[in-house]
Amino acid sequence: MRLFAKPFFSSDSHVHSGGGGALEGFYYDNKVVKAFMIAAVIFGVVGMLVGLTAATQLFWPTANFGIPYTTFGRIRPLHTNAIIFAFVGNAMFAGVYYSMPRLLKAPMFSPLLNWIHFWGWQLIIVAAALSLPLGLTTGKEYAELEWPIDIAIALIWVVFGINMIGTIIKRRERHMYVAVWFYIATFITVAMLHIVNSLELPISWTKSYSIYAGVQDALVQWWYGHNAVAFFLTTPFLGLMYYYMPKAANRPVFSYKLSIIHFWSLIFLYIWAGPHHLLYSSLPDWAQSLGTVFSIMLIAPSWGGMLNGLLTLRGAWDRVREDPVLKFFVVAVTAYGMATFEGPLLSLKNVNAISHFTDWTIAHVHVGGLGWNGFMIFGMLYWMVPRMWKTKIYSVSLANTHFWVGTLGILFWTLPMYWAGFTQSLMWKEFTKEGFLAYPNFLETVTQIVPLYAMRAFGGLLYLVGTFIMIYNLIKTAGQGSFVADEYDEAPALVKNVRIASEGWHSVIERKPIMFMVLALVAVIIGGIVEFVPTWLVESNIPTIASVKPYTPLELEGRDIYIREGCYTCHSQMIRPFRSETERYGEYSKAGEFVYDHPFQWGSKRTGPDLHRVGGKYPDSWHYNHMMDPQTMSPGSIMPTYPWLLSDKYNKNQLPDKVNAMRKLGVPYPEGFEDEAIANAENQANGIVQSLADAKIKASPDKEIIALIAYLQRMGTDIKKEQTAVK
Repeated sequence: MRLFAKPFFSSDSHVHSGGGGALEGFYYDNKVVKAFMIAAVIFGVVGMLVGLTAATQLFWPTANFGIPYTTFGRIRPLHTNAIIFAFVGNAMFAGVYYSMPRLLKAPMFSPLLNWIHFWGWQLIIVAAALSLPLGLTTGKEYAELEWPIDIAIALIWVVFGINMIGTIIKRRERHMYVAVWFYIATFITVAMLHIVNSLELPISWTKSYSIYAGVQDALVQWWYGHNAVAFFLTTPFLGLMYYYMPKAANRPVFSYKLSIIHFWSLIFLYIWAGPHHLLYSSLPDWAQSLGTVFSIMLIAPSWGGMLNGLLTLRGAWDRVREDPVLKFFVVAVTAYGMATFEGPLLSLKNVNAISHFTDWTIAHVHVGGLGWNGFMIFGMLYWMVPRMWKTKIYSVSLANTHFWVGTLGILFWTLPMYWAGFTQSLMWKEFTKEGFLAYPNFLETVTQIVPLYAMRAFGGLLYLVGTFIMIYNLIKTAGQGSFVADEYDEAPALVKNVRIASEGWHSVIERKPIMFMVLALVAVIIGGIVEFVPTWLVESNIPTIASVKPYTPLELEGRDIYIREGCYTCHSQMIRPFRSETERYGEYSKAGEFVYDHPFQWGSKRTGPDLHRVGGKYPDSWHYNHMMDPQTMSPGSIMPTYPWLLSDKYNKNQLPDKVNAMRKLGVPYPEGFEDEAIANAENQANGIVQSLADAKIKASPDKEIIALIAYLQRMGTDIKKEQTAVK
């Protein structure tokens, strides 16, 4: 079957572009594909169960069972990492290891590297599953794993890259098909994103600090965060779409030329769009505008890919009614189109002013996650398993049931969150006719949407039920067939250095993989350089504020506890320059206030109020009681209790190392201050304990709650509206 309506290329047939001569026999390794598929399904269920637990906690806070390891702030990163890297990642590798050898007419370069990649990736996932509930986190969204795991990720990713590049070099097909282009871009760009964003200064095996601070850290983080979505959740799945959708439909890809435009414009434009996550923040305006402009331009290549996928089904739409695989693919590609249209709209400042920090963003993300990634994976599994086991799918009826249950799950998940997002923003911004906030108590905006959180959890449950239906169906399918561990194929050897007179410029680079990789690297590296270098080198981008001082050792310890508990998953530290926010929280946030924040903690979602000006707003006793039982201070709160903070001691002995690390990162602690760090912390802690004693609360100065209070009371107090001194 031809994948392109183009004479030089075909996929799994013996009509190919390799060369002449005798046929060479070889085998495709289905064993590693099977292993990645099983891992994807298992970790997918785990990730969904964790997500369902987190969703339940937002309307039933006691669902954390009163233990630190299952609070929302700790399991939310576990959920995102499990879904992105364990479920989607393993499924991506399964799809690549199945499609790439068949597209290149060559087995994977090294069976040993296959299994090093597989077992290395699973060990990374297990390490993440153990470390995140323990609170071992960097506090950077989608990059929470600590430095030893980051190094392991980089090494295993290189193993994957070597295996992929080696396979491309020893291929028997002269030209690389479009799916392979996307696999190459994925490898190159994810490596670049991960290494740059994960640069950290370790102080122990389980603790490190980002080398970037404040505004610079925010820019790097969302350059990574946005493009992790682009190059881990999008480009590889576009490659999989270009292979599995034509195969399932038995139709060639609609347009070869459109795929060229789609590919190069997408990877070039995507990398610039990260700043749209930071609109109305302390990021320089020029960077915000740059992110918006490139985000709007992304509509064209994104929809080019969507249309190329859907139009591939021309002449085969009658089969969509009967074939569950095509049903999954059609909804997946449609969800991709919806998400990539909505994303640029959300990057417009007037829309972002409404959507940011609300559940609208959460709904947007899950249209892509549940619809695009999830349904592409389900369709791919339903297509691969019968072929690898040489049988037919056990029950088409069950597969169709899974499709409809999953689709209902997506609707019940996303629609309540859109509603919740609109409700939140309207309530936050509403004023009375007298000019006061209509809902001055943030909690009023939370209790209003609790029923919508319950509906969201029901949608997640439906989606999970559909997944279990698939698992049963695939197990029965495999049971009635016979697994082909090594699948035989044959093709002539590639005749190199042969030039076809009529081939175009792109056909030339399609047969030169090293040149192709270099060009792809150039395309993705330009945007980051243009955005980063001025932000780092031009001082006016981050004006210095004289009154901003480094954190005390106790405040630094409290900040680390704040990060450990995942407070940034529910609270922002970024007051935007809107009247509704300055009336509610205080003076808007300035770039110079964050120069000592390693990492930044601006957050991306407000389930609770912004905390940037919380310092001095409440007495120490309020914070103590609030952490012990939020309901006593804020009736109706959905925040969990944190009793362990009142009983666990903070690690005093690590304070000198933390101060020393911060000085290496540019924080102006005086030489030798690390020797005074413990005494300094004890002195400040005693002051807080005395304040609590005055409120009839007995506390010990060595407890974690004391350090956390110190940090909370410091936040936003370095700057006063009338006292700002800018150098």
